[in-house]
Amino acid sequence: MQEWDIQSCHPDTAGLQRIIQRSGLNTLIDCSYRKANKEVISAFVERWQPETNTFHLPFGEMSISLEDVSFLLKIPVTGKVVAVENFARYTDESRSDAIKMVSNLLGVSVEEAEEEVNISKGLTVRKCWLKSRWCPKAGSRPINYPHVECTARAYLLYILSCTLFADKSGSRVSIALLKLLEDLDDVGKYAWGAAALAYLYRHLGSATRVQVSQIAGYLTLLEGWVYDHFKLGLATPNAKYMDYVQPRVCIWIQKHETVANVDKLGSIRRTFDRLRPSEVTWDPYVNNRENGVVHAMAFYSGTIKYMDVVEPYHPERILRQFGHVQSIPDHPYRPLEAHRGPSANKYSVKYGFQRKTIGSAGGTICWLLKFVATRQNLSFLLH
Repeated sequence: MQEWDIQSCHPDTAGLQRIIQRSGLNTLIDCSYRKANKEVISAFVERWQPETNTFHLPFGEMSISLEDVSFLLKIPVTGKVVAVENFARYTDESRSDAIKMVSNLLGVSVEEAEEEVNISKGLTVRKCWLKSRWCPKAGSRPINYPHVECTARAYLLYILSCTLFADKSGSRVSIALLKLLEDLDDVGKYAWGAAALAYLYRHLGSATRVQVSQIAGYLTLLEGWVYDHFKLGLATPNAKYMDYVQPRVCIWIQKHETVANVDKLGSIRRTFDRLRPSEVTWDPYVNNRENGVVHAMAFYSGTIKYMDVVEPYHPERILRQFGHVQSIPDHPYRPLEAHRGPSANKYSVKYGFQRKTIGSAGGTICWLLKFVATRQNLSFLLH
């Protein structure tokens, strides 16, 4: 987010920085790769199976896990579900609520909020509006600055739209996210990592369709996962990386070669067609875990959610990534409805979801560990 300098967008810089730090999302500010490696992403989209949410490789399945998200991005993967009611569909009521929310939480007039919602043509606001309104150019500073909390919400909303929940437009952000930023003391209590993974899973599935040529989601997360697990010269180590301080995605520097795109994609395809298990770094975090133990959250088996997007999460299919022998997994979770047509607007999948938290609250994780262990005879998960 280098184009938005929080050092100069509000006189209470210290207060603004404290709020951002407390949100648990501050690590996202400087960890994004500048430009997506389209060939690497395309090669892995081709291997994605949306029914299991795993990549199919010559020697079995692999996937991005909640533990991967935790290490790669250093954001919370447990906590309250990232979802807001009554914002899934555009109605007169939801539009009215959105205008009031923008006005109240960002500190603008109802008229300005309504104008922005009308321009965006949906329950969204433009990223350029956020940036120009709350981080104006040096020569156009407002006489009366908005409250520091309003500036913090605008900045966090901008961060989320550029990273975890980037859409294909690249220019808008859902107002529903603003609702989750209402109480700034609560922002760090949400399972942002689980939500980002659900969102990426859904768009990986959509990208597998023959008529789809774009993908949404946080592609830095996908690329960082690839570079961490496959040491095939796709990226170079960052000599300035600070372990235990920076998110793990910062350990890699992208390579952007001059080889023609088609040739590069073909080369990556052939490399992965010939890939052997011994060439995979199955557990890149083995030396970074506290006490060397995989966190119980990694073995959560169920569904994860972002707004109205619900996706299955199957750690029992990728046990080698946690240092264990892979057994034959059970059938994947069945969706309530599934229509996986050839285009994005004909791709619709619905899974059940009932929890309000992702994690150990209320014994949820304990029950799920027992459930997975019973299905897979994985008694080691319970010790």
